[in-house]
Amino acid sequence: MKRKNWKHLMMLFMLVAAVGMVAAGCGNNNTASGGSNTGSANGAAATEAPAEAAVVTLGLLPSIDAIPFIIAHEQGFDKEHNVNLDIQTFKSAKDRDVAFQAGKVDGISADLVAISIYNEAGLDVKITSTTTGEFDLLTGNDEIQDVKDLKGKTVILSKNTSTQYTVAMMLKQAGLSEADITVSEVPQIPTRLELLKNKKADAAVLPEPFVTMGESAGLRVLSSTHSAGVNPFVLAFPQSVIDAKPQAIRDMYAAYNEAVEYMKSHDQSEYIDLIIKEVGYPETLKDEIKVPEYQPANQVDVKEVEAAFAWARETGLLTKNISAEDVISDVQFKN
Repeated sequence: MKRKNWKHLMMLFMLVAAVGMVAAGCGNNNTASGGSNTGSANGAAATEAPAEAAVVTLGLLPSIDAIPFIIAHEQGFDKEHNVNLDIQTFKSAKDRDVAFQAGKVDGISADLVAISIYNEAGLDVKITSTTTGEFDLLTGNDEIQDVKDLKGKTVILSKNTSTQYTVAMMLKQAGLSEADITVSEVPQIPTRLELLKNKKADAAVLPEPFVTMGESAGLRVLSSTHSAGVNPFVLAFPQSVIDAKPQAIRDMYAAYNEAVEYMKSHDQSEYIDLIIKEVGYPETLKDEIKVPEYQPANQVDVKEVEAAFAWARETGLLTKNISAEDVISDVQFKN
């Protein structure tokens, strides 16, 4: 990242910190405003009105980790747990971050590298849980049968992001380093897929639904975050929002877990159309979609954070003395 852009990003984040404090002060309360205390005809006090459902606005990308939240809202599980999930989906991480910086969303689906960048810039953002995401490393080059075969080859990814971090971990496990490959930076995910299909690169990192789309076009998966044992995917909130809406966040996770149970107990055909609509799978691939086996929400592994932060320090993205414990919230889970 160029120094000029980095300085600009830091200025934006510092501005957001101030905006976030104001937004938190104007946030939704978990209880309704005072109701009438007028007694009934026999003098008995009227029953208090139920607490008004708090609103939690989530900035999510159209990816598989968003599905439980979307189902929680579509099935009304959020209302059952006295929270209203206002889900805002963004086509790119850049658009999501702009909304986050402007205080238009409370929490976001993010990754561990982004968490390091936020906190490096002075924005107090905390991880409240992991999410179920996945990156796959695909190739269309028949000479490449394993990650180790990428030595001297060109890999498409987005620099200074969790995609670069994921590739770095995959290469390390194969006995290689980032210096052993040529990186072609392409932030736009659809463009990565098209370049790979047209043999303009040897491999590329892609999320769903582009992995399924790539496989249907004849591309092969070399590795994934799952097979590599890497999980950079998290849900995060500014500390100011956590302080303002702790019970609402806990209620959100109760709704999330109910959505996970719903997917386990219902046939995929009952909600696959929603996934196609929200994640962006082509209708033609309906029968090829593999929905993950979602698990109840849980807190991030400290070792995952430490590994991602160590890489961020090696690449110069993180210079502050920030530990994993500094960025993990206990609003829902204890470590």
